[in-house]
Amino acid sequence: MAYNFDEIINRENTGSLKYDIRKQKFGKEDVIPMWVADMDFRTPDFITEALKQSAEKDIFGYFLFPDSYYQSIINWVKRHHQWEIQKDWISFCPGVVPALSLSVLAFTQPGDKIIIQPPVYHPFFFVIEGNNRQVLENPLILKDGRYNMDFKDLEPKLKEAKMLFLSNPHNPGGMVWKKEELMQLAELCLKYNVLLISDEIHADLVFKPNKFIPVASLSSEIANNTVSFIAPSKTFNIAGLSSSSVVISNKSLKNRFDETLHTIHVGLGNSFGIAATEAAYNKGDQWLSELLVYISANIDFVENYLNKYIPRIKMIRPEGTYLIWLDCRELNLQGDALNHFFIEKADIGLNDGRTFGTGGEGFMRMNVACPRSVVEKALKNIENAINK
Repeated sequence: MAYNFDEIINRENTGSLKYDIRKQKFGKEDVIPMWVADMDFRTPDFITEALKQSAEKDIFGYFLFPDSYYQSIINWVKRHHQWEIQKDWISFCPGVVPALSLSVLAFTQPGDKIIIQPPVYHPFFFVIEGNNRQVLENPLILKDGRYNMDFKDLEPKLKEAKMLFLSNPHNPGGMVWKKEELMQLAELCLKYNVLLISDEIHADLVFKPNKFIPVASLSSEIANNTVSFIAPSKTFNIAGLSSSSVVISNKSLKNRFDETLHTIHVGLGNSFGIAATEAAYNKGDQWLSELLVYISANIDFVENYLNKYIPRIKMIRPEGTYLIWLDCRELNLQGDALNHFFIEKADIGLNDGRTFGTGGEGFMRMNVACPRSVVEKALKNIENAINK
């Protein structure tokens, strides 16, 4: 491999959210942080070089988005996901969560109902309730180690909703939704005139033989009712540069989104995010290929270790993302006790499954985008804690 994913990099006291708020979040500083979704791998050299070149401009006033920025996004999406998008479909936004919130403001009114499919990425709840809209849950069904959409429960709820948030690939369950699942969902949204908002931030992080499908690529009719969010942040570990793209082919919807974006005045971006995005999408193919091999091996390691040494914890094997959804229900620890066990007994900081809503009780989310030695140490800590 050209990239060394085994390298241990000390991120303490660097302003890292993942490391430097451990005391605040977990009550102690010596936990292994495997919670927030960023990676412990060094940012690839082609991105840091682009940032250095950007820093040499000397003056950091307002910047335009060059055509090369848009073209890098268009080329990447076509090359990796066989979806042909156009420049005038793309809007900048400083992150996917802000884009979710802006969509709520642009396309719904206070009091409107928005469907989510828990257990799911917890900011889905925040951006709905924080903007005075109502959460309408369509819980996923866990069967044979994979979550499935409950279309029987969904259809009547679509009659009273204005919008649906889709997580594809799914966080925290790791499903890469199949074409037939996406088609059924999208066609139901069309039938009941419910706008489909698709968070596709983990789109690049998919393991063979699974194949990510942008929901808006299914048909022009579906695209006309879909707003898609993509970003290089998870793929290349540059979330701190706050750059994402909103893809909307429906001109009317795009105009409404852009009006809201400009009203809040957060659409200008920054020169470093622009430079990093271009470099990532133009030069990142080999990095991504090697990254997926390494993370997939980490997932294999976790699965084998749990089966052999910690069989009371089951892994929902992710088809995509670097997040593992751990089924800890056989430990028979209720409420805060499960979180307390991992923090105080195993010295690991994970995401409490309850924060992901209905179906999250008894689960924990583990981030394995880190050197394998860290994964191994964490699993040994869990094994020792259970044995004690």
